[in-house]
Amino acid sequence: MALIPVRENEVAAVVTTLEMRRRPPLRPLPAAPLRLVRWHQPDADKYRALFRRVGAPWLWFSRLVIDEAALLKIIHDPAVQVFAAIDAAGIEVGFLELDFRQNAACEICYFALIPELAGRGLGRWLMAEALARGWGKDIKRVWLHTCSLDHPSALNFYRKQGFEPIRRTVETFVDPRLSGHLPPDSAPHIPLLSRR
Repeated sequence: MALIPVRENEVAAVVTTLEMRRRPPLRPLPAAPLRLVRWHQPDADKYRALFRRVGAPWLWFSRLVIDEAALLKIIHDPAVQVFAAIDAAGIEVGFLELDFRQNAACEICYFALIPELAGRGLGRWLMAEALARGWGKDIKRVWLHTCSLDHPSALNFYRKQGFEPIRRTVETFVDPRLSGHLPPDSAPHIPLLSRR
């Protein structure tokens, strides 16, 4: 067993890839006070604002560091579907992105609700929505990644939904709080080791 040093300006995460190879049995959609709205060709600033809102607590940064043209190429692709979960007041409180660009597969690229909604069963509703949309015609695999920086219950949640872990990798990256892509107070449960 070895401890591998990580630079003080970087963060390391254990990434688990999970997949579902069979469509789950049909079941009633869990009740929720939210509705899911598809964003067709979303504006980059609006997309990034919601991405930051739901993802900053978990150090999501990948869509914040690519340039606008690269971002729009992804989120405007007809095979990529972006959704916002909207509450009764019309406020965007969740995010779902499905990627069908790989033949016969759907990747759940992003899946999150704002932290204030944790523990209310709304994750089950959002996952039911994701799977209903993901398991389209000719889809043979629905898959996703989670990592050790995500909500502590994320991995078990995905497994309870029927996903099976198939691979583990380690990812290191410059802390997005140090690069200025996220505020320094994001993800306070993850120590910020350097302020350079």
